[in-house]
Amino acid sequence: MQNRRKWFALIAVCLGFFMGLLDVTVVNVALPTIQTSFNSSFSQLQWIINAYTLIFAAVLFLISKLGDLVGRKNVFIWSLIIFSVFSLACSLAPNVWILIIFRALQGIGGAGMLSLSMSIIADTFEGPERGLALGIWGSVAGLSTALGPLIGGILLSFFSWESIFLVNLPIGIIALFMSFKYIPKSRTFNSGKVDIIGMILSFAFMFCLILGLIQKETHYNYSWFDWHVASLLVAGIVLIIIFALFENHISSPMLNLSLLKNKQVLGSALSNLTLGMAIYALFSYIIVLSQDYMGYSALQSGSQLMIISAFSLVLGPISGKIASKINPGLIISMVLFLAGIGMFILPPLLGNHNSWLVMVPTFITLGLANSLINPLSSNIAVSDVEPKSIGMTSGLLNVGKQFGTSLGLVVLGLAMTGTYNHALATAKLPTQLISTLQTAGPFSGGAIAKHVNNTEFQSIIHNSFFRGMDSVAITSGVIFIIDGLLCYLLLCRKPKQIA
Repeated sequence: MQNRRKWFALIAVCLGFFMGLLDVTVVNVALPTIQTSFNSSFSQLQWIINAYTLIFAAVLFLISKLGDLVGRKNVFIWSLIIFSVFSLACSLAPNVWILIIFRALQGIGGAGMLSLSMSIIADTFEGPERGLALGIWGSVAGLSTALGPLIGGILLSFFSWESIFLVNLPIGIIALFMSFKYIPKSRTFNSGKVDIIGMILSFAFMFCLILGLIQKETHYNYSWFDWHVASLLVAGIVLIIIFALFENHISSPMLNLSLLKNKQVLGSALSNLTLGMAIYALFSYIIVLSQDYMGYSALQSGSQLMIISAFSLVLGPISGKIASKINPGLIISMVLFLAGIGMFILPPLLGNHNSWLVMVPTFITLGLANSLINPLSSNIAVSDVEPKSIGMTSGLLNVGKQFGTSLGLVVLGLAMTGTYNHALATAKLPTQLISTLQTAGPFSGGAIAKHVNNTEFQSIIHNSFFRGMDSVAITSGVIFIIDGLLCYLLLCRKPKQIA
């Protein structure tokens, strides 16, 4: 393949998975608008994001397997088509539940574009060029998730919320043309069966775990042992065990569990899980804080997060050179620790301030983590597995990131709602009003306060949400520190290079 065509193929692949990752976060900035348009509950807003990321994670291994069996180029192109079609469908949704369904179907296309993109790059490039290409790939990954709120803010400033989905159509058409023309025909591996049962089991355990946590989050009076919560969590754990046993005893598993015995792959997957839980899920709460409680517009709140994405532009492409001088595993663990510190300093800086500038130090640490973990973890993982396992390894990393986003959205939501509801419960308000506010949820509190011309009432709502953000920050910080320690133990050795 001519050298120039390689780089056009990289552009085609990056365009596709840019859209797929963009749609994880671009919706965040539109949540307040969608909530008003459809009169949605806090739980429904979460499912607009979770429907996409859960299906994304559930089918990712399956699509990686299909790419191995019938050719990664073919499956990538079909994924582009599916994603573009259901992006259009999302823009036409008449109510919130139809939007949630179309988001789930859109996630199938997003999963294919993301999981196969890394495999196609690994097939197309070799040696130092592969490191550079994966560095660019990682930069686009970090940039797309951080640019989502900004692009959403720009679109919402001039158009309705439907535009955040319609923007995918012209990008999809360009990516489709370039994919046909420049992506080389990929090799196929073995003729094993497609693991449909494994896919169903993986979706089932993720769904049960997320729904169980949401039940706890949205029902303030439920204990962890309430059957509504405990039954779903126990079912999720049982299904994980069944999934692991099943995958370990079939000839063509969706996930080869032996990959998790590889410390480089396991550490990389954990770092991607943390990106989803502690950064991408966090965007939803930062956006609501900025728009509904600090009073910024959608465009302004999206622009603020550009601090995070700016690091991806600078550090992503040169991450390979940095890793050649410093152990990449050490870099990953150190930026995770740094991001944890950044989250711990947020509560005292935030206080009850209405200026986003107090969050800048935290944004800087998150930008460093986002820009370096994406490319370095990918390079570490694919450099330490056989070529036939690259697709599955890519799927594992991306499942970690997408499931982490769904899981983080709810885990951080538990931290938020628990503290928010407690702060309301201790306020001097009528019991019935407190119950109404708790039922409406923290994402609705700002809008309710604006419609009540009472300074004391507005102050109570404001303080309750800000204390909830303190808990979100501390929870995110703990996740970063724990994973930083794990990655230090798993990744701090030079990965073996596969010829």
